[in-house]
Amino acid sequence: MRVCIVGTGYVGLVTAACLAEMGNHITCVDIDSQVVNGLKNGRVHIYEPGLEELVQRNQSGGRLEFTTDLQEGIKDVLFVFICVSTPAQTDGSCDLSFVYKAAEEIGSCMQDYKIVVNKSTVPVGTADKVREIITKKLKSRSSRLEFDVVSNPEFLKEGDAVNDFFKPDRVIVGTDNVRTAELLKVLYNPFARSREKLMVVGTRSAEMIKYAANCILATKISFINEVANVCELVGADVREVRRGIGADRRIGYEFIYPGAGYGGSCFPKDVRALIKTAENAGLSPRLLQAIHEVNEDQKLLLPRKIEAYFQPQGGVKDKSLALWGLSFKANTDDMREASSLALIDYLIEKGMRIKAYDPEAGKKAKDYFRQEDRVTIVDDEYQALADSQALAVITEWNQFRTPDFVQIKEKLTAPVIFDGRNLYDPELLADLGFAYFSIGRAGPI
Repeated sequence: MRVCIVGTGYVGLVTAACLAEMGNHITCVDIDSQVVNGLKNGRVHIYEPGLEELVQRNQSGGRLEFTTDLQEGIKDVLFVFICVSTPAQTDGSCDLSFVYKAAEEIGSCMQDYKIVVNKSTVPVGTADKVREIITKKLKSRSSRLEFDVVSNPEFLKEGDAVNDFFKPDRVIVGTDNVRTAELLKVLYNPFARSREKLMVVGTRSAEMIKYAANCILATKISFINEVANVCELVGADVREVRRGIGADRRIGYEFIYPGAGYGGSCFPKDVRALIKTAENAGLSPRLLQAIHEVNEDQKLLLPRKIEAYFQPQGGVKDKSLALWGLSFKANTDDMREASSLALIDYLIEKGMRIKAYDPEAGKKAKDYFRQEDRVTIVDDEYQALADSQALAVITEWNQFRTPDFVQIKEKLTAPVIFDGRNLYDPELLADLGFAYFSIGRAGPI
């Protein structure tokens, strides 16, 4: 099949590369000429494991092309996927201007029947608005071309997006058109060989499924973080509590890892967006509001522990902290709404200096903090330790899981570790002479 992908961010580029891998011909359209030129030369502008090789292989095979010209991109294609950004606005609602702009341009350029597939994360009712925009554009051209609008939300985890696309748990298709549903089934069949995964629902239900899915995962994270904070106060160990509750098949072990709060481009934005959707519908979503508030507080838990530790030593002012991790999770370079940023902002405001390392987000971080002289981004995790009074770990990169504790102790001015992801064994660190602070376990140990 011939497909046009509008937008080459995480969702758009992964969708394009994976569809091309199955033999489809994909044309990606993006307004950023620098990004398009880079992709034409095999340079992928985002870090996602396995993506660059996939892009290069399918581009070499002639199945994947890139352009800034939408009219060229949608020529002779059946499907047009909208995969543009929907950033959060100050009131929590989604900025849909990129989606609406894409719809307008599709309406201006299309010359034959199209199935417009909205894969961007959008509020309930957006598909109806996209249909309205395209219809209006076609009328202005005195055109009676037919088209369909489908909601097809993505469920890709950053850091494992390629695998998620190839092996989806489900494929949600929001449409009331039987023919359109069958055509999408053909497109997605190669990704559902072991069992039927395509679920056809109404467009508004499809849009709601995306928000509901992300919000329930955010709920589990905020819940286990609040439980961890209670454990710490009453002397329970959240590791043992997690094992006990996770053994219940109704609960499971997924997304109940206590830590420094969730971040990224999805959970924070989607929780706020569903809150705004509920409020616009006349409902006060108390549970969703609590999920968001708990997470915002959790992001400040580790910096407050650091502040409390140094209080008897004259406070954090003019002291140096080594920070391991900047991305919001491992296996990505994405720092959007990362817990590391909340920690850094809190501590530099009080005069602390930060030396940080991240294996993938370091380059972005150097640009992000280029005007902040209290933050230094280094190229090696052990380099960050030199002359620092403590180490904080806030992203669970594999290389941080079993570090050289002897070297850490030698390089720090004092053997102190603040662990925001519970990576280390408290008993081991106690034996090695570290003051160790973690989440949900009585401390310091």
